[in-house]
Amino acid sequence: MDADTAAALFTRSTGEYLFARWGRPIVPVVFGVEEATVSIVKGAIEAVVALAGHKMAETDPELGANLMIFFIRDWDELTETPNLHRLIPDLGPLVERLKAADANQYRSFRFDGDGAIQASFVFVRMDAAMRDLPAETIALGQIVQVILLWSDTAFAETSPLAAAEGGPALLKPEIAEVIRAAYDPVMPVSASDPAHALRLAARVSAPRSG
Repeated sequence: MDADTAAALFTRSTGEYLFARWGRPIVPVVFGVEEATVSIVKGAIEAVVALAGHKMAETDPELGANLMIFFIRDWDELTETPNLHRLIPDLGPLVERLKAADANQYRSFRFDGDGAIQASFVFVRMDAAMRDLPAETIALGQIVQVILLWSDTAFAETSPLAAAEGGPALLKPEIAEVIRAAYDPVMPVSASDPAHALRLAARVSAPRSG
């Protein structure tokens, strides 16, 4: 992977370079699905966190859970959820925009004083397209997209996952390598300088020891 390719993953549609990774252990909670699906989602989280070399925990000292994943049938369910407006600013207008766009997913982030990801809120509307996908594919796709603050255009044209014949999709190797490189301890938890992409690409391309 060259620096331009790496930079494109974190350059927003406005032209701004913006990178962030989690700065604290991830504590997930899943709403709106049966226990069997909760286990699938948490399994995907554990796999991606292990890939990154990051950590999970039982509780977050500020929020209790800092990765909240909601599976819903209709966007209007969000405005009916008690206290959700405290977590998501301008919830009402957001719901109207998501309905107008016929969106089936949305992710929101909070950041700490260092610019690292502090919390993320994931909403998946189970429309016909989502219902056709295996639960494992949905779970992996969502977790990959919150393990880092990717550009809003990073996966607009292509998925971070690759289809696997006869089973759930798999994470593309090049995206897996970016995640590993981004969580290298020598790399910053956040960056707004495009030169960060040079360091990231160098680590993706470097031979791995062992």
